[in-house]
Amino acid sequence: MDASIVPLTGKVKYQITLDPGVWIFDDRKVDLNTYFQNEEKAVNELDEYTKNMSKNWTREIQEGATAPPTLKTEKKYQKEKVLNGTFGIPLAPFLKNAEPESSADTLVILTEDQDISLPLSKGDEILLGFSKDGKPLKEDGPVHVYFKDGSNANEPIKNVRSITIK
Repeated sequence: MDASIVPLTGKVKYQITLDPGVWIFDDRKVDLNTYFQNEEKAVNELDEYTKNMSKNWTREIQEGATAPPTLKTEKKYQKEKVLNGTFGIPLAPFLKNAEPESSADTLVILTEDQDISLPLSKGDEILLGFSKDGKPLKEDGPVHVYFKDGSNANEPIKNVRSITIK
């Protein structure tokens, strides 16, 4: 099995292969350097998307479709942030897409050293870290498991090999 992917298997309608290599382009990613410092953790993704689109729409109407120097600078900053950032992504959307069976109640995180069992409901509280300082987590990855409450922010679960629903 490829060490850079994480299979999501078990009592699910659809077995999914999680590929952290493509998440850098995913709008659901969060900056792990600031995530655990923010009070306002639960930002509604749709609201955030709507605000950003509204801002871009307004800017286009006011300034025209060509990008002013400040927008070009902003895009350069965002690109540098992606290339140098430390990011994670919520596990919840992947669990939802896998469609756990009604009898499923346990989430098992298999690492190189141990199996960690959690109630399936805790899956909504997990972030999968996939990059540190702009680099994939090759040595102790491919993902790290963080709890959204920050309880393991400094000691995430590392060397994750698979996630199984039981």
